[in-house]
Amino acid sequence: MFNRRLAVGLICLLCGLVVAPAVWAAVISGKIESVSADRKKITIKPSGDKPKQVYSIPDGTNITLDGKPVKLADLKVGQQISVFTSSGESVTRLTVRDGESKPAAPATTTPKVIPTPKATPAPTTTPKAKKSDSTDSSNDDASGGKSGDSPQFRGPRRDGQSGSGNNISKSWPRSGPKPEWSTNGLGEGFAAVSVANGRVYTMGLNGNDEKVFAINERDGRPAWAVSTGGGAYKDGTGDGPRCTPTVDGDRLYALGALGDLVCLDAKSGQRRWHKNILKEFGGSAGHWGICESPLIDGEKLIVTPGGREATIVALNKNNGNMLWKSRAPRDPGPGYASAIAVEVGGVRQYVNFTARGLVSVRADDGEFLWQSDSSANGTANCSAAVFHDNHMFYGSGYGTGGTCLRLESNGNTTRAEEVYKTRDMKNHHGGMVVVDGFLYGCDENILTCLDLRSGNVQWKERSPGKGSITFADGLLIVRNEQGPVTLLEANSQRYVEKGQFDQPNRSRRQAWAYPVVANGHLLLRDQETLLCYDLRG
Repeated sequence: MFNRRLAVGLICLLCGLVVAPAVWAAVISGKIESVSADRKKITIKPSGDKPKQVYSIPDGTNITLDGKPVKLADLKVGQQISVFTSSGESVTRLTVRDGESKPAAPATTTPKVIPTPKATPAPTTTPKAKKSDSTDSSNDDASGGKSGDSPQFRGPRRDGQSGSGNNISKSWPRSGPKPEWSTNGLGEGFAAVSVANGRVYTMGLNGNDEKVFAINERDGRPAWAVSTGGGAYKDGTGDGPRCTPTVDGDRLYALGALGDLVCLDAKSGQRRWHKNILKEFGGSAGHWGICESPLIDGEKLIVTPGGREATIVALNKNNGNMLWKSRAPRDPGPGYASAIAVEVGGVRQYVNFTARGLVSVRADDGEFLWQSDSSANGTANCSAAVFHDNHMFYGSGYGTGGTCLRLESNGNTTRAEEVYKTRDMKNHHGGMVVVDGFLYGCDENILTCLDLRSGNVQWKERSPGKGSITFADGLLIVRNEQGPVTLLEANSQRYVEKGQFDQPNRSRRQAWAYPVVANGHLLLRDQETLLCYDLRG
């Protein structure tokens, strides 16, 4: 990722996915080793095994510390930094995060994993019925719709797996699956789609108007389009929102790239309530806009404004009022990932990948539980964590890799222990899925299968290339960021390809919106266009 000849891409997630400006020839991330303000030079140690780099800083260079403009003299040794350079290798921008005062992990944990600092009394309210520890138990049927619906980011359980009732074909002809319909006019953006109750939902930017779109699932005809009421996110190379709308019963929730959160009537588009989470909680949109897709869990709506006022907040989904707000140690800003809900030993918790690492807070009251920064990088943490059988795995790109944690609860707290770290899952932005205890995802440009518990590599294959992944009916679908879509068996022993096709009339943007399988159909968002394919043969 640090080749100076390559333009750097970041995520869009839709989401949650993100976009990196192509005008920079390279982005080098690491830690500051020395700063000389009078000589206008800075030395950094890049992430991974790269040697030290010394940069001359031209006058007028854009320098920010935790999102705020600063001078070169304000920077300190040990801070995380990303250096943006032009094609002529001249520094154009420095983005810095305060990396000082990292707390040491207590002796009861492995390094870089912070457990619950102090147990708190259990709430006096009657607890929910205990759910299985082996799965992500959030939103098993969030929309109240058909079993094959996909009402939120990464499917009905938010784990990259589709619902039941798809009955998709086990192979594709050379031309690919049968096209069903396509629709245009969705504006710019990298939002994927949600599907519920006969409608398909997504987001896009038309001019300066950030909108939520509803489309009829049967024929692709527009149903309604409603403005979020917020600002337009633009950076010249990847404008527009990144959020996949979340459907819960008769309501829809969408989060704009600049923090505008709306609750709409899913059928009519009528606005129920609106607020800007960045303004209310002092958060940050990051360098590439907010990419988070809201999580609905019971009566709570979970989002991650980040920063010193609130890392993660829980809102009342009916009116947007705050239920609780939670601060993690070192006040991490938001990453570009979306939260998941898991339950371990009766302790329900929300986990998200922030700018500094993976953070968990208790669902009942927002109490901080644990944190891990082992596989966080200083540039962009994008892919949502995955959870299986009390094991949590998360990973990132930029030469970093992935980490597996084992979670164990005692009373009302949870402890996270690092099981292993691997360089074989540098998952930049395409997400990962766990099937039968095996982890599938892209290790940069190489599709990889790992044994989740041990980290052992089962196989690697370059054929699909770097992209996003989803699972349905025993099969994996991988969408390469350049457009091709591949079908393969979820086979832990070897790579078995069952078909591949090229999406027609590709835009010039990267294909970063995740593929979605719902009710026997494959849906692909490509900027203005949404395509629907029949997967049932």
